Amino acid sequence: MEGSEDEIDEQEPREITLIIEPEAESELDEAYRYYEHKKPGLGMEFLEEVESGIQSILHHPEMHAIVHKQIRRCVLHRFPYGLFYIHNESSASIISCFHASRDPKQWQRRT
Repeated sequence: MEGSEDEIDEQEPREITLIIEPEAESELDEAYRYYEHKKPGLGMEFLEEVESGIQSILHHPEMHAIVHKQIRRCVLHRFPYGLFYIHNESSASIISCFHASRDPKQWQRRT
């Protein structure tokens, strides 16, 4: 039946290219090493949480709150970090992996 309420509008997910800026890559590496030193295996758990956040960004880039100009933040669940990113129709660029207690002006200067 055309126009039925039972119909589900399924849109094809759009493919987005992921870009991790060098500063963000350094921050990810630093956090990984910190957690791995704190407890063996914890660094890998951190990276798994980061991967979960990246997948969320890639599949639902507009879901996360805008926190500064056009920058959005994906909050990691188990660790006090956020992935800060800018996205357009074809890409998502992670500009920072930032600890919640640090001064946000450090990543805001990257815009």
